[in-house]
Amino acid sequence: MTTVLDGNAIGDRVREDLHDCIDDLEAEGVTPSLATVLMSEDPGSETYVSMKQKACEEIGIESVHRELDPGAPAEELFDVIDELNADDTVNGILVQLPVPDHVDKRRVLRSVDPVKDVDGFHPENVGRLVAGHARFKPATPHGIQKLLEAAGVDTEGKDAVVVGRSEIVGKPMANLLIQKAPGGNATTTVCHSRTDSLAEKTRTADIVIAAAGVPEMIDGSMLSESAVVVDVGVNRVDADNQKGYALVGDVDFESAKEKADIITPVPGGVGPMTITMVLYNTVKAASLQSDVDVELP
Repeated sequence: MTTVLDGNAIGDRVREDLHDCIDDLEAEGVTPSLATVLMSEDPGSETYVSMKQKACEEIGIESVHRELDPGAPAEELFDVIDELNADDTVNGILVQLPVPDHVDKRRVLRSVDPVKDVDGFHPENVGRLVAGHARFKPATPHGIQKLLEAAGVDTEGKDAVVVGRSEIVGKPMANLLIQKAPGGNATTTVCHSRTDSLAEKTRTADIVIAAAGVPEMIDGSMLSESAVVVDVGVNRVDADNQKGYALVGDVDFESAKEKADIITPVPGGVGPMTITMVLYNTVKAASLQSDVDVELP
């Protein structure tokens, strides 16, 4: 019988452990703080920032929010980032992507202080990840590692296929899977939009991580028996319901469930873990900046 992983339940367990870490920090006079910065009217971005703020409140992390008009000059955003970098009461900074076209995204990522970069996207943090000495693992790939761990999936020696090569998920996920460390030691293939015969690659995999942003591109016929399937995609498609749309992943859930041993749903799988690991990185940032050691989960 296929196991459907509950990202909400697994995330709640991690958050409970983080709460203990926050108590330890507060006992030393340290309250973790996360600053979110939004320069977009995208409803998805607004919702995601709101969810992060709510999660911070629930767990005991102070939340600071700065919102800018999407049409404002780019320098206004960089001034806000500089201000937050200099604020010793702020441990983590998260600039919600995407930013408007007139703002240089790469400059945004370079501008956040690496020790406050809880997304893990600053070039310094990317380099540390690749070198095997990560300061902050990007939230979604780290959340996937936690999901696999909770499901008892041992990645060592397994064949893993990551479908998608984004800087946010695909590339860091592949790097984590090949690390000589727990949650790694997998033989990893990265596939993308130019990959020939994608199905031939995914059928050989023990673990398939779908992160291409294409609705239901992977179905049961593309999987091996007893595969572990992690669906990162969140895609809005037209539907005959009150909302007029439905959320689906990059995997055709119903057909994949017939083949997979373990699978994540959309929604309710990877998404809750992404937010949880942002909280994790914020607590870690507070610990590093204050020199107060905590036992992270």
